[in-house]
Amino acid sequence: MDTRDRLIESTRELLWTRGYVGTSPKAIQQHAGAGQGSMYHHFDGKPELALAAIERTAEDLRAKAEAELSGPGKASERITAYVRRERDMVRGCPIGRLTQDPEVVGSPELRRPVEETFDWLRNRLAEVIIEGQADGEFTGLDPRDTAATVVATLQGGYVLALASGSPEGFDRAVDGVLNLLVRRP
Repeated sequence: MDTRDRLIESTRELLWTRGYVGTSPKAIQQHAGAGQGSMYHHFDGKPELALAAIERTAEDLRAKAEAELSGPGKASERITAYVRRERDMVRGCPIGRLTQDPEVVGSPELRRPVEETFDWLRNRLAEVIIEGQADGEFTGLDPRDTAATVVATLQGGYVLALASGSPEGFDRAVDGVLNLLVRRP
């Protein structure tokens, strides 16, 4: 991994655990094992580096979601695979946590990849639900509203897991949305 990538990866980790304000250039440099000159050689400053880190995190989240949502099986099986995939529930969603950061949501440039990621995810889930409706699954559901509910439930599940320090809240939220979404015989 070159210095630029180490800086981006370090910033991703620090944004996830400390937030924007708690992620100082010095902390980034120490975490990346890079000097101040290296950081400013690759980036104009913290905002540009944070944007690169947020964009990479967003790309990673979309790639993981797409792998499950475009995988084999019925639509309900693919959505189940997506919501049940292994994640670090107690740490929270690395994109969702950014919505709680006033510096990120207050900056149109930093907020853009966060907003685009949630828009993409809602739209992609709606597409899978529409596929399922065409195959006789998910009858009587509005695909866009249902997709928004799935995303909101996952994000809320992260909040419950963070609040309790346990994945149980996340797991129960996922169980609940799947019980509502996927009809069991």
